[in-house]
Amino acid sequence: MEIASIPQEALEKATEAISLIDQSSNSTSTVSVTKVPASLIDSTFSTHTNLTTTVLGASVLSFSDEWFAEANNLLTPTPAIRRPGVYVHSGAWYDGWETRRHNSKPFDWVVVKLGCVGVVDAVEVDTAYFNGNEAPEAGLEGCFIHEGSETGIEKEIADESFTRWEEILPKQLCGPSQRQAWKVSGPGVEGKQWTHLRLKMFPDGGIARLRVYGKVVPPPLVSRQDNEQPLEDLASALNGGVAVECSDQHFGVKSNLVLPGRGKDMGDGWETARSRAPGHTDWAIIKLGLKGKSIEKVIVDTKDFRGNFPRAVKVEGWPAEPSKAALGLDGPPKADSAGWVSLIDGEKKCQADTEHVFEGDDLVANVPLQDWVWTHVKMTIIPDGGVKRLRIFGKRA
Repeated sequence: MEIASIPQEALEKATEAISLIDQSSNSTSTVSVTKVPASLIDSTFSTHTNLTTTVLGASVLSFSDEWFAEANNLLTPTPAIRRPGVYVHSGAWYDGWETRRHNSKPFDWVVVKLGCVGVVDAVEVDTAYFNGNEAPEAGLEGCFIHEGSETGIEKEIADESFTRWEEILPKQLCGPSQRQAWKVSGPGVEGKQWTHLRLKMFPDGGIARLRVYGKVVPPPLVSRQDNEQPLEDLASALNGGVAVECSDQHFGVKSNLVLPGRGKDMGDGWETARSRAPGHTDWAIIKLGLKGKSIEKVIVDTKDFRGNFPRAVKVEGWPAEPSKAALGLDGPPKADSAGWVSLIDGEKKCQADTEHVFEGDDLVANVPLQDWVWTHVKMTIIPDGGVKRLRIFGKRA
């Protein structure tokens, strides 16, 4: 019997998968830790939300020290950059958080207030360009505080003496100028909700970025005096929306589509490669954070895309039986699944740098049949190009 050879690419992927298991990480009785190789971080967490980004409202409350570089840099949404040979009053310029040498205490720390309530699935500590001055070890803690429940609690959380921290990531080894990430599981973290985090760096040094991957917990429905249910952006990341799949994201990632605001430039949208094949289209599928009983307005925003916006766009919705949708029994629909329902009337022509608003007569379906609920939307761009944001306004189920 002839034995088929294994392609080199398959061998490399298998080796990476084995290394995922072999690399030892510090776990505890309540938190199990699994290290993720740097080459797999982006693909592993492509359908997770980075909770610790300023785009979602995360902010630094306090820190032990930031002599060389500011703690706020940890939350910058873009990758760290390097400016060799540039010096400021405190020393060499770094795009990250760096503390003094010779810390007399066990660790330096930064307290982060999240812009949303989140469940944590993984933690990334990126020491990009910190080489010889990187943090040797790092860990993460968290706490949950009901908004408005305790007077003066923010001041208490910001103080070093605050004692209500719970462990999310036990102390882990860090290397110089590299991305390192760990999945966390176990009774200490699974299903737990967090509003504040504390990054610990042992004993001192520098970290470029802190990325905490997880799920946004949608805020409760806001009550109104007229009892009229408000329109909400069902797809927004702040409501738990996630871009789960796309045909291509060569220039800009799909997760940008559901971010709040209109962004700052072309770099924080979704953009595909140029197509050459006749009849080509690109698409992105969004899992709604709030299941919708109706969809009443769709916004496709091409802000900052001026010579590379799509020629046209089409938006469809995916209805599901409420009981199955609540349990997630069917999984995400595929792009070519037969159950997609057009939300807007056919293909709509796009313009550069424009918010395209579709409502009223532009919508051909806004309420699913049989009292089902909307769970996903698919945006198809024709033939390719860039879109900054996709907004799906409706009433939650």
